Order: sequence, then C-alpha cells, then structure tokens
Amino acid sequence: LETLHNVQTVVLDKTGTITQGTPSVTDVIPASGVTSEALIAIAAALERPSEHPLAQAVITYADGHNAPLLSPQDFTAVTGSGVQAVVNGTLCLGGNRKLMEENSIDLASLEQQADDLANDGKTPLFFAADGKVLGLIAVADVVKPTSKAAIDALTHMGIDVIMLTGDNERTARAIQRQLGLSN
Repeated sequence: LETLHNVQTVVLDKTGTITQGTPSVTDVIPASGVTSEALIAIAAALERPSEHPLAQAVITYADGHNAPLLSPQDFTAVTGSGVQAVVNGTLCLGGNRKLMEENSIDLASLEQQADDLANDGKTPLFFAADGKVLGLIAVADVVKPTSKAAIDALTHMGIDVIMLTGDNERTARAIQRQLGLSN
C-alpha cells in the first residue's frame, strides 16, 4: 500500500475478476411462431444431460423461469457443435451454427441477431425441432456490476488498466468496448 502511488499500470484477468466467472443467459430470441416458453423448455430438455458450462447456464435460466421439465430420449453430445435428442417424439437440436447447417436448418431469420450478439461478446446457441429453427439463446460471462466503476476510478487516478484474457478476440473486444478499456 505504501508504494501504490507509484503504480502506473494494472493488469486484470477478465474471467472471474472483471466478469462473474460463470456463463449466464443474456437473451432469449424465439423464431417466428414460437413462444419464449416453448424455446426455453426444449432448450432445457436438450441441455439437461450435458455437463458443458453453457448448458448449465441454459438449465439454470430455465429452472429460474419455471420451465416445464421435458424428458429427452436418445441424447447425444455432438463434439464441438452441440447436442441432439428426441423430445416429445421429435428430433431436436441445440448448438452452434455449424450443427444447424450440417442438419439443413434454415437460420436466415435469426442470422443478423446471432451476429449482433456474437459482436457483443455473447455466444448464440441455436435450437431446432423437426427440421425447423425454434430460436436462439445467447449466453455470456457477464461483467460484474462493480467492474466499470472500479476501472473508471483507476483510470481517473492516471493508472493504465489492461484486460488479460484467453477468450477469443471478438469476446475480448466486446468487453473492452463495454468497459472503455484502451488495452
């Protein structure tokens, strides 16, 4: 503390320091003709058997919104892409754009929204049933409510604040913009 007045630069780790450290649902965007409730219920059914952190975010969100518990059958994790299972007798998919494209799911109605979410540092997860897109759910490791004020205070004191992260550049740049960081 005695030498703190000499500090010129502070380097902060993003995950768990600037952000909450665990992913959470930030956006629920149903496709035309689909309710948010139906999208969340199918998404939770698909994700419940998965141990992936993004799946846990969807499940936590669904549980917090009292989504009905649907039982998936024939669950399969598709490495690097998502999950699939039969829900209420219908083949359902949940995951990234690649999984949807491999299964000929038309994402045109949600393409721009997914790109916008990704540019904001969020991960868009698409969900489909019976060959049709149901919607997307965005998940992100959100910034702690106190981070912006703390970074602003350090900057006001003349300290250069740098964010360090192993995340992809798109996510890092989104957090950088949110917090007004120069580096």
